[in-house]
Amino acid sequence: MPAVRSKRSEEPSSPAPASLGFRMPAEWEPQVAVWLSWPHKRASWPGKFRPIPAKFAEIAAVISRHEEVRINAAPALIPRARALVQRAGAVMERVRFFPHPTDDAWCRDHGPIFVRNDRTGEVALTDWKYNAWGGKYPPFRLDNLIPPRIGRALGLRRFEKNMVLEGGSIDVNGEGLLLTTEACLLNPNRNPSLSRAEIEQALRDYLGVHTILWLGDGILGDDTDGHVDDLSRFYRSDGIVTAVESNPRDPNHPILRENLERLRSLRTPAGRKFRIVELPMPRPAYCDGQRLPASYANFLVINGAVLMPAFRQPRRDREAAEVLASCFPGREVIPIDCLDLVWGLGTLHCISQQQPA
Repeated sequence: MPAVRSKRSEEPSSPAPASLGFRMPAEWEPQVAVWLSWPHKRASWPGKFRPIPAKFAEIAAVISRHEEVRINAAPALIPRARALVQRAGAVMERVRFFPHPTDDAWCRDHGPIFVRNDRTGEVALTDWKYNAWGGKYPPFRLDNLIPPRIGRALGLRRFEKNMVLEGGSIDVNGEGLLLTTEACLLNPNRNPSLSRAEIEQALRDYLGVHTILWLGDGILGDDTDGHVDDLSRFYRSDGIVTAVESNPRDPNHPILRENLERLRSLRTPAGRKFRIVELPMPRPAYCDGQRLPASYANFLVINGAVLMPAFRQPRRDREAAEVLASCFPGREVIPIDCLDLVWGLGTLHCISQQQPA
């Protein structure tokens, strides 16, 4: 296996992952671990950072009861982080810290996107460029080093692609379909020199998909320019659960209605309609007058469970949990209070990245 380079260089001339038999598995397929990046950037939760490390520890503890948790953290942060995770009741035999410093905590977007070769069983990682959602929040140099550092630590093959892509901007069904949004992937602050066709081809070549399904805009308050993991997610190969807003006066109502109409017009490779399940939105959440991107669609699927963001709205939280339970029979739906976490403009899916078994 070639050595992992510590700095980005021109893309190698070796074959793309898909041509070698690699694909990105669906999130509900077996996992070996979930990756987190330990929070430390106070500016990401301005004035409200204090509860965030303990919240990450709680989330790590819940995941550890189902599978391994792997945490990127600067060496100086690890002792305190370990103590918080242990205090939260984690299964410490399933918690591993890696001395990987980061600029911020959004591992879904700066972490690697893992792929698997079903013929050989090999798991590898794809390493895309990361620019903090169009250069909004510099610096991001350390975040860009996370994929090669993980690859080196685990001894995994790494496929590097010179294109900006965040994990939260895509969702796959594991059988060749990828869901994304025009607002994000076609935004000129990501890849201004690439056409839509070139972006689609890169997704096919590196993630092993054959069909890209495009949605439109993202929800209010989403500083990522419309990540799909706040909107619509696959829950089975031919099923999509999608956020809807019942209040016609809410600005998210027309956005999500148009999104739903697009989904209803899509067809599976067999020519059938997708099984569409509507997921209610929480009531609007604000902090210091700012609308937050609170969405139950930012759930995380792990081995045997679904972690669902909750927002201290008992009736809405319960309704959302019931919808997700119907989508994922046999998995426990575990609500986790994310009202403090969403002040950072993301919740459970945004902070995590699954590694397939």
